Amino acid sequence: MVARAPFAALLALGLLASIGESPVQATDKVAVEARQIPEFRLGQANQPIGKLQFVGGLSLASDNWLFGALSSIRVRPDGQHFVMVLDTGHFLTGEITRDGNGLLSGLANVEITSMRDKLGRDDAQKYNMDSESLAFRGDDVLVSFEGLHRVDVYPGPDFVHQVPSASIPILMDPRKLKGNGSLESLAMAPASSPLGAVPVTIAERSFDAAGNLFAAILDGPLKGRFSVKVTDGYAVSDCTFLDNGDLVLLERRFGITVGIGLRILRVPAAELRPGAIVEGHVLMEAGPESQIDNMEGIDAVTMPDGSTHLILVSDDNHSLLQRSLMLEFKLLD
Repeated sequence: MVARAPFAALLALGLLASIGESPVQATDKVAVEARQIPEFRLGQANQPIGKLQFVGGLSLASDNWLFGALSSIRVRPDGQHFVMVLDTGHFLTGEITRDGNGLLSGLANVEITSMRDKLGRDDAQKYNMDSESLAFRGDDVLVSFEGLHRVDVYPGPDFVHQVPSASIPILMDPRKLKGNGSLESLAMAPASSPLGAVPVTIAERSFDAAGNLFAAILDGPLKGRFSVKVTDGYAVSDCTFLDNGDLVLLERRFGITVGIGLRILRVPAAELRPGAIVEGHVLMEAGPESQIDNMEGIDAVTMPDGSTHLILVSDDNHSLLQRSLMLEFKLLD
């Protein structure tokens, strides 16, 4: 997440207006405009990129000022309905639509709902509600937060209107986690994996003594901390699991000399255990020549034909210089 002064000012005004009042949880129905992205790289519409193949993409926009800041996405088993979290402290729910060729065409029935913490405080309390990732655990939705580092459980199925019922111990010393670089990633391992159906979280830019990222398996027989190796200036911005238990990492970087970058890694399930230092194998890497932005969210979706697709979303930071993107890739192996 990157700070943005104008948006922070709006949140501050909202906070001042709410002093002395009980927080009111509101849901906005949001119209989203979508423009299809036919090529990930100009002139390379159907060429594989590493071990992935671009399927299609969307550039998304809305007149509703809440839309944007897409931090993570989880797609329901039907491959259509989804839940996102925005780093402004909101849930975004809706449906993915496709055209006659099966390509992404838009978002329908989109709603944005203000989250609340355990005390009922809403998104106006920005420090408390910097939501960065989510995971499904049955009907419940788990959400990881920066700032006030935690993983909260929003009970389902009506999770968007609930206060958290519990918090899951993160197995990390909060004093060693950066305010704007902690629990950026959260995902549920599949029940058939060596870990079992348990949540896993990874920090974005919080490092152990060896310079590796803090990470943890939060439950189950292999509960404990592990580390993720940092290379080439990338930071982990989200993760997801494949059906066989392999962990997929979404990484991003930005710098004057290297420009903007995206990398997707695959970590074999057998390597995930307490005390491990994992690095992963590169599935794809892309730079400013490709249709990318500040890529923050990733999920794996099993398609009707049995293939695995990866859905990515970007955080536009509510900036006119950035875009909210949804990109889809097919896993070739």
